[in-house]
Amino acid sequence: MEKNNGFVDVGRAMTEPRLKTEIWFQAQLRLCDIKGLSMMVLRRGDRDAGAVILKHLGQSGALTLYAQTRRADGARAWRRVPLPAPSGEAEAETYLARETKRDPDLWIIEIEDRNGIYEFDAPVV
Repeated sequence: MEKNNGFVDVGRAMTEPRLKTEIWFQAQLRLCDIKGLSMMVLRRGDRDAGAVILKHLGQSGALTLYAQTRRADGARAWRRVPLPAPSGEAEAETYLARETKRDPDLWIIEIEDRNGIYEFDAPVV
């Protein structure tokens, strides 16, 4: 593997360097604090490489789950987690319990964003 402009060359694909999960969380917490948004850790996973699921409480109490993912080109992204309709707290908790059992390193973060001002740090795909 060879480094090129901060990216790691793994054959033909170039992927961006990965930020430790705990550092990412601290940065997001600070950004939410600046914007007056409530952000809390519901489950703390692996400090270095834990995956993240974001529980977003939006306008009118709408609950949406987003999971960190990678695009085909290796770039970071978020994907909306499909929940059965109508989805609410019970459906979200069922999904989160299943994912936690599957991945013990998982972080679960909740953001209360009643005014719809939270900005994702990567595109939602």
